[in-house]
Amino acid sequence: MPENYMETNQQSRPKTTPRDFFGHLLGFAMLYTAVVSLLTLLFQYINILFPDQLNYYYQGSLDSIRWASSILIIVWPVHIILAWLIGKDYAANPQKRELWVRRWLVYLTLFFTAITIIIDLVTLVYRFYGGDLTTPFALKVLAVLIVAGAVFGYFIWDLRRSLPAASKTPKTLAWIVSAILLVVIISGFFVIGSPSKQRAMKFDEQRVADLQAIQSEIINHWIKKGTIPVSLTELTNNISGFTAPLDPQTKAAYEYRGLSSLSFELCASFQTESPSGNDMKSRTPMYYPYGTSDNWQHNTGRQCFTRNIDPLLYKPEPLK
Repeated sequence: MPENYMETNQQSRPKTTPRDFFGHLLGFAMLYTAVVSLLTLLFQYINILFPDQLNYYYQGSLDSIRWASSILIIVWPVHIILAWLIGKDYAANPQKRELWVRRWLVYLTLFFTAITIIIDLVTLVYRFYGGDLTTPFALKVLAVLIVAGAVFGYFIWDLRRSLPAASKTPKTLAWIVSAILLVVIISGFFVIGSPSKQRAMKFDEQRVADLQAIQSEIINHWIKKGTIPVSLTELTNNISGFTAPLDPQTKAAYEYRGLSSLSFELCASFQTESPSGNDMKSRTPMYYPYGTSDNWQHNTGRQCFTRNIDPLLYKPEPLK
């Protein structure tokens, strides 16, 4: 009797095919990736909308927003398609819900989400004791709790439901979550701007980098020769290979003008305004022990930057 029971039980167990294994594995991998990308987006939005005045350098990364949005746009539809295909397979073969690979992945997901919620709450208490319970941190804690709690709650419900084929809840939830993700992704365009604006910002970033390079060569010219150049053509060096860069878009030369023996002005035309998410203009300038801080904040249009060389910081060393 026990032998017959064991044989019958083994025969009733569904067999895991390679298609089942890799289909479930890919589906859960897409889910994990979508969750991480969603939290990354929410965190970056919080960093930009609520900048931390004690964290000077990190106030939100536009590149992280672009990456997270790109991943979410591709990964979430893939997860939905896989979930739909697996759901059709379950409807035709209900016993496949008992596949070991599915149950392992479900319980592994429950384990990860439970650990995430616990760590999130522990961090909340720790920051509360340290007096660091700020609005940005509280919003991040809330975001983790909502996302992780939603994933945990769904899989608990999924394990307990008895008639999965007759339930329309998964399809309804898929539409709701997809709508929420769409709103989150579209919000990124209001934060980082349209693709055309992003390209304009990249041109402006290159202009700032060019001005920084020119400024460095002007200071080096002063250190080596004791004077600032009359024009940018004096900076041309056939040995080092330096030539004053041109505007990356218009190919026009940058404006340069010597104001005195120790001061000069560099000008360029910008298409966009400096990102305001960091709120750099309202922050107290940091102290730089090896010179003054370089402020390259700019508005749209022609913008000039005046620089004064401190001879005590940059001592001239004329060539013999």
